[in-house]
Amino acid sequence: MKKVIAFLSLAVMLTLGLSSVVLAQDQTQAQPATTAAPADTVNATADTAAAPAVQPETAPAQESKSFHQMLKQKFIEGGAGWMAPILLCLIIGLGLCIERIIYLNMASTNTTKLLNKVESELQNNGVTAAKEVCKNTRGPVASIFFQGLDRYSEGLDMVEKSIVSYGGVMMARLETNLSWITLFIALAPMLGFLGTVVGMVQAFDAIETAGDISPTVVAGGMKVALITTVFGLIVAIILQVIYNYLVSKVESIVNSMEDASISFMDILVKNKNAKN
Repeated sequence: MKKVIAFLSLAVMLTLGLSSVVLAQDQTQAQPATTAAPADTVNATADTAAAPAVQPETAPAQESKSFHQMLKQKFIEGGAGWMAPILLCLIIGLGLCIERIIYLNMASTNTTKLLNKVESELQNNGVTAAKEVCKNTRGPVASIFFQGLDRYSEGLDMVEKSIVSYGGVMMARLETNLSWITLFIALAPMLGFLGTVVGMVQAFDAIETAGDISPTVVAGGMKVALITTVFGLIVAIILQVIYNYLVSKVESIVNSMEDASISFMDILVKNKNAKN
């Protein structure tokens, strides 16, 4: 440090016209080195000013933050009182989405394979064997077939009514919790907007208290206020994408249920004399 101070004092004495601001910049840009002769001090100061090699390399390393740290910082800036409900909407909404994804994937069955097994058992072993096939197969389609076969002895009309009635029950089960997901899709941005409005009111209160419309006061308050809206919209977008996938999955399963039910009735008509 003594060498650096001596070097800077010599530079001041020789340049004579440098201001205190230039001296401060030279001090931050200078690198530790051995003292040079008085005749070369002007060239040395020019070299140190033109070679800021260490500063640009160290500054990004100090300012770089991970995504988790940035997210945590923005969460704190938005205010825990407003950001926590939005985060809760995301957690509960994702939990419901994951539950629906698992349930719908387990509800998907190969209807063609199931129809072939049911028809084969009806022709060879009768209704009881076909019911066992449906009982051992998971999914709403197999459950509908089981209900139809259970009413087989009462006639085809009763079988058709049973399939239609139980099909409505299975559709309701497929759509379980979807209404709650839509609630959180709508609730997250609403909470974000509410936090933004409250933040703007607080920003205007700060302006009123200061008695001056300072750009720093306005910008800081608006930034904190808009963070809640940004997070609310992000949560709504994530849940909306998953919700659309779930709706398309439900529609696909319902269509396969309807097609399989028609084919199932055709099989029962062909094998109306099958033994119980």
